[in-house]
Amino acid sequence: MKSVNCKQTRNDAHPRSLSGLAASNPCALELSLPTPDEHARARSHKLVLQLQHEIARDGPMPFSRYMDRVLYTPELGYYCSDTSKFGGTGDFLTAPEISPLFGRCLAQSITAVLRELNADEVLEVGAGSGVMAADLLAALEKGGRPVRRYTIVEPSPALRQAQENTLAARVPALAERASWRDRLPTPGFRGVILANEVLDAMPASRFRIMQDGVQEWHVGWESERLAWMLARPADPLLEQTVAAIQRDLDEPLPQGYDSEVNLRHTPWVQALGQHLSAGLILLIDYGYGRREYYHPQRNTGTLVCYYRHRAHDNPLLLPGLQDLSVHVDFTTIADAAAAAGLEIAGFTNQASFLLSTGLTEFLAEASTDCAEYYIGVRQAKQLILPGEMGELIKVMALTRGLSGPLPGFEQCDLRNRL
Repeated sequence: MKSVNCKQTRNDAHPRSLSGLAASNPCALELSLPTPDEHARARSHKLVLQLQHEIARDGPMPFSRYMDRVLYTPELGYYCSDTSKFGGTGDFLTAPEISPLFGRCLAQSITAVLRELNADEVLEVGAGSGVMAADLLAALEKGGRPVRRYTIVEPSPALRQAQENTLAARVPALAERASWRDRLPTPGFRGVILANEVLDAMPASRFRIMQDGVQEWHVGWESERLAWMLARPADPLLEQTVAAIQRDLDEPLPQGYDSEVNLRHTPWVQALGQHLSAGLILLIDYGYGRREYYHPQRNTGTLVCYYRHRAHDNPLLLPGLQDLSVHVDFTTIADAAAAAGLEIAGFTNQASFLLSTGLTEFLAEASTDCAEYYIGVRQAKQLILPGEMGELIKVMALTRGLSGPLPGFEQCDLRNRL
């Protein structure tokens, strides 16, 4: 979860909206956000022209394609631009940016796995600012289980450069152990694979339940701006997936229910399973088991946008300048893992994981200075309190070829919610 408060989209009636506020008066919402500088506005405008051209050529695009374009278009998409994204000068904070205690706790679980396998490799998918990689390299070195090779899978040249800079600044003596790839390595990996807030940034499909079936939200062009549009019928795979989800629920989703499905999660998890010969896949993200995700009261879904530490619900604003994210249905992840022959070895919330791996002990050791200690306490609260990241962020462990217990999952086992 980001450091700003997530909010559910509103239910105001609007024919083409997932959010009455955003759709009925998008200009008011845009004016309430910080004003982008001239360079950012020009970049966003260039991306809008590309989107407009594609819509004129091919018709309204599924939201999943729109999300892919605004996040990953080379040089123009949010994650592919050279603007600051993380930390105080960016749009949000993730757990590693809040406190180095996060990396120290994570290292406890990783150390146990590397020791059992007699391995010394870690692979991180989507390393963000590079802070977690730096903290882990330092913590594993200090803990007596140094990593020989720390591989980062990062397709964005801008983020790769940021990660290189972070490692060079924070752990100069260890930075040479890191290497970068555009995609997963060949099968046969032994060690630990990490993904912190990666699943939420994968483009998702959005749907609405109607009396005549499932309809899919698209993004079109109307009145000289991007606009929501419903298409019927939905993409066949989306329709089949929503039908399968509804069979798992206690009762069918009501008419008018809006939510998301991420059709990329299953093949992604299965690809990780194919690459892991032995070890741990640790997934850290915000989300729920299926019955919580598709609760009748969560009838506007979980899509949220972040811009300069403001959270809002209109992804059609500021294309390329704001982060879009969608919560994770961890039941889908568990099903995909099982199909790939992986064991679901643990599922818990972030608070329980961090407390089980020594958060309070590390906090006590961190400083003898009272002022620094209270700063550490404040940071720890952000990581573990229910109203912050503690309960919404989940940690899932997928394993192959491991026999020992995994540190981090002793206090709270949530696998019965999957």
